[in-house]
Amino acid sequence: MLKKIIQVAFLFIGGALGLIFLPPLYAFMNLSSNPWLNNPYFSVTIGAALLFVLSFALSDYFVKLITWLEEVLFKLPAADLLFGTLGLIVGLCVATLVGVAINQMNIPVITDVVPAILSIVLGYLGFRLGFSKRDELLQIFSGKSTKKRQNDGSIKEAQEQQYKLLDTSVIIDGRIADISTTGFVEGILVVPQFVLTELQHIADSSDTLKRTRGRRGLDILKRLQDERASKVLITEVDFEDVSEVDLKLVRLAKNMSAQILTNDFNLNKVCELHRVQVLNINDLANAVKPVVIPGEDMQVVVIKDGKEHNQGVAYLDDGTMIVVEGGRSYIGQAITVTVTSVLQTSAGRMIFAKPKED
Repeated sequence: MLKKIIQVAFLFIGGALGLIFLPPLYAFMNLSSNPWLNNPYFSVTIGAALLFVLSFALSDYFVKLITWLEEVLFKLPAADLLFGTLGLIVGLCVATLVGVAINQMNIPVITDVVPAILSIVLGYLGFRLGFSKRDELLQIFSGKSTKKRQNDGSIKEAQEQQYKLLDTSVIIDGRIADISTTGFVEGILVVPQFVLTELQHIADSSDTLKRTRGRRGLDILKRLQDERASKVLITEVDFEDVSEVDLKLVRLAKNMSAQILTNDFNLNKVCELHRVQVLNINDLANAVKPVVIPGEDMQVVVIKDGKEHNQGVAYLDDGTMIVVEGGRSYIGQAITVTVTSVLQTSAGRMIFAKPKED
């Protein structure tokens, strides 16, 4: 169907070009005396026929070009197209105003060529400017609307519009449900459809462990919907030009001015590079753990060997690993150790200790 439309368009364009350009060509070739050539219908027919024949060779390329343009436009977010188009309109308006001023000069060639060049250059620059500055313009508009709501006294409503995106790891982890129940997490929890799809793939995995983790994640989401005071939003927004789920989350967080809830250390680093605010559940867990000071004594049970020679490993009740230097000979025993140092990162906390000397 598209190929036929292109061929018909070639037919009409060819007729118009034949009517415009063939009579001067006849005059240049001294053929104007021929009555057939002086007939405008003949020129239209010749031009239409020539371009219609040419369309059989070119129509496939035009179909591919139009199909490619459709795919590119459909993949672009609506906000990008909107602000890009607004920038294009502003650029063309500026080019028109400058062109009017140039036309007043009545300078040959310049008044004919420069306005067309300005329209192309300023139109392109306007589109690129609107396209690239979309996030800043959205922040300006959203900042004004938030300020207006605060001036009206509806601060609570503004707080409820704070979006927090959940990634797959934090859903499977499950602690977000307990934290949400306490009321420490404000705003709207957002679960993108591509995260749900990844969670479903994990739940359908042939691996027993993965399948259990995926089903646990789905149960946690159901619990969040049932127990959470504010709503849990599932958004259908997707970015088909991006394959990685983490990068989709980062782009969606930018579009929504949202925070990302995760316990993935690598995603935490990616968010920092993209200047997206991230809330790491592990950071929260480490913050509320009891503070351990070097030189402090504690009672532990050494349960296994460490990686290094003569090391033993013990654990606190909250799961914190304690590496006991010289603790291999105490495996299975409850001993008193002295803390020598504490290593704490977003990935967790590790305590180094040695047996207390009697």
